[in-house]
Amino acid sequence: MAWRSLHLFRDLYRSRDAFPKPFLQSPIATLLHPALSSALLQRRSHADAAPPPSAVQNPKASNASGDENKSPPFRSSLNEAEVAKFAAIAETWWDFEGPFKPLHLMNPTRVSFIRSTLCRHFKKDPYCARPFQGLQIIDVGCGGGILSEPLARMGATVTGIDAVEKNIKIARIHAASDPVTSSIEYCCTTAEELVKVNKKFDAVIALEVIEHVADPLEFCKSLAALTAPAGATVISTINRSVRSYATAIIAAEYLLNWLPKGTHQWSRFLTSEELVLILQRASISVQEMAGFVYNPLTGEWSLSDDTSVNFIAFGTKGSECDS
Repeated sequence: MAWRSLHLFRDLYRSRDAFPKPFLQSPIATLLHPALSSALLQRRSHADAAPPPSAVQNPKASNASGDENKSPPFRSSLNEAEVAKFAAIAETWWDFEGPFKPLHLMNPTRVSFIRSTLCRHFKKDPYCARPFQGLQIIDVGCGGGILSEPLARMGATVTGIDAVEKNIKIARIHAASDPVTSSIEYCCTTAEELVKVNKKFDAVIALEVIEHVADPLEFCKSLAALTAPAGATVISTINRSVRSYATAIIAAEYLLNWLPKGTHQWSRFLTSEELVLILQRASISVQEMAGFVYNPLTGEWSLSDDTSVNFIAFGTKGSECDS
């Protein structure tokens, strides 16, 4: 056991960028190992002193006229480092025992929330086999399509977009094996690019994406712009809390090895209050929110009032809003 702890501390020490200052200064870090907390904080301080890298911009969104005083209405929120991170494990999307196993386990609960909220909003029968018939839905950051496919099976006309080309290729191959899901339109693009061509959808869904973008507000503005008047937006993410650090990073990445180390950065997480305010600024009004709770005894997820770790928000765009 002692040797395992030493190996764990060694791995944690090498992962300076995954540890935000608030955690390193917290009692939890000290309890883990006082020397570990001090050493990581020192290394993190040196890293923070270095000049930050320039913001990642979408080349297609650059100003061709050369006028630096003019900026496009929707700046790119693409984070190239995050894109590369997920491209490296793209082949494992449909491996139920691979890095995306937590998402596969959580997916039925995510779908349940989406089905319930969208059916209420669009006055659909939640008990029929295809309640989303007639709805145009976009899955932003679709990955390998593990959410897009259930949406298509519920009758929606689905568009799945992702910035990782490998993800799109894998999603297309997997969807082609079923006549129902083969109708999904997958595109390697970003929300900002679709805004430029004035695309609109009844429902815009972005699950476990916002914590990986460079600018959450710009990302949400793009989601709002893609949402048709009186449409709906659904976002899920991880709360920035002590519990989320202990479970989503320390436990999931370092102890249980559910996810590759460095998958998440705690400092990029948003609290539920912050997400509500960001969506308000993007003309989306949050109507309902729920947390996801994992039961280690059953290995299943369920909806809960506890939003301190994983949570999902349903919002609407008023017909008067023009994003």
